[in-house]
Amino acid sequence: MVIVAVLAAGRGTRMKSSLPKVLHPLGGRSLVEWVLHQVNPLQPQRQFVIIGYAGDAVRSALKDYPALEFVEQREQLGTGHAVQQLLPYLKDYEGHLLVLNGDVPLLRVETLAHLLQVHQERGNAATILTAQISNPQGYGRVICDSQNILKQIIEDRDCTTAQKQNRRINAGVYCFHWPQLAAVLPHLQSNNDQQEYYLTDAVNALNPVMVVDVEDYEEILGVNDRAQLATAYQILQNRTKQAWMKAGVTLIDPASTTIEDTVELAADVVIEPQTHLRGATRIGSGSHIGPGCLIENSTIGERVTVRYSVITDSQIADDSEIGPFAHIRQQSVVGDHCRVGNFVELKKAHFGSHTKASHLAYLGDATLGDRVNIGAGTITANYDGVRKHQTHIGSGTKTGSNSVLVAPVTLGKNVTVAAGSTVTDDVPDNALVIARSRQVIKPDWQPKD
Repeated sequence: MVIVAVLAAGRGTRMKSSLPKVLHPLGGRSLVEWVLHQVNPLQPQRQFVIIGYAGDAVRSALKDYPALEFVEQREQLGTGHAVQQLLPYLKDYEGHLLVLNGDVPLLRVETLAHLLQVHQERGNAATILTAQISNPQGYGRVICDSQNILKQIIEDRDCTTAQKQNRRINAGVYCFHWPQLAAVLPHLQSNNDQQEYYLTDAVNALNPVMVVDVEDYEEILGVNDRAQLATAYQILQNRTKQAWMKAGVTLIDPASTTIEDTVELAADVVIEPQTHLRGATRIGSGSHIGPGCLIENSTIGERVTVRYSVITDSQIADDSEIGPFAHIRQQSVVGDHCRVGNFVELKKAHFGSHTKASHLAYLGDATLGDRVNIGAGTITANYDGVRKHQTHIGSGTKTGSNSVLVAPVTLGKNVTVAAGSTVTDDVPDNALVIARSRQVIKPDWQPKD
């Protein structure tokens, strides 16, 4: 049985931002959401987020996490002071408390599970996560014996010159037996340079305390400024891309590609350079994406080709070809064996099977049947200045170049629209529609002076 507390009260002044540090975005999630994401598989009994600076903003940003309980730290007087705020909430609790920082987003769930397992199996009063790094400057030092039993934790600013040579650092991640921690929390003192109440002082007062080294020190890297935020993003990207390549996805140039961890890729997908995949995107086997694409919250079928195009909140079925320079957005659905070509924009458009819009078209709020052919320059005039209107185009219909379909309008099956037409009325099946002014030629004409 474990309860989780995430410390998220600080402002993060080095971020140079009015946004609380824990809400800064990192590859599709905020920093604190990454922490919560890694905690969920542990199935904690309760989850607390300790808030302070811009607490209402943090509450609002985490409104989709109904299991969270928010605890306010009115004054930010250190990590020990933050955990003291839990005392009224956990009066009768006899289990364990896992304490995490909202600005440490790279921890793996396996690491947290191992820490918790060691803590519970050894019956420790506290178990802390540590790492040994080549340059420990700025981190609290952890001193322990050969059995990994803690002797002392000292904040970097309070270390002697000799203690600063120790390379084992405190990751700021703790498991506590709550009754023992609760007994020492009220007695913390602020006798240090910062005049703060350190949680490490509580650790030093407990016995026994064990340290657990993390294998990959990058997991415990915190984010305190924009440079560290960029570093964290690169680490997450490397993890994600390595995993997909091992799963059978080809990344032609991983360094120029970004893939959020919410994306799902099938084997034999090929990702070209300068391609960016975000949100709840799914790409089917054999599809070839890029170069130069942005795909967000979209489903791409099998054997689809997408080049130099942007697709958001849409679906592309199998064996279709998109681009170059297409823009598909806002709940568009493209059927199988379709083509959406150069400089074609779709907005809430639905294509049937084998339908083509090869170049220079805008199709908004439109439904197209099977085997429709959209000529260059065709647009649906879907907005009357107040409301959007629908255009329906039946199967087998062809529009000539530079056609305007003024919605609301319905074209039946097997209709041919003559080039240059402006269609304002419904057209029945199997018809030719010509809606343009007759050409007039005046020979030997010259403008008057």
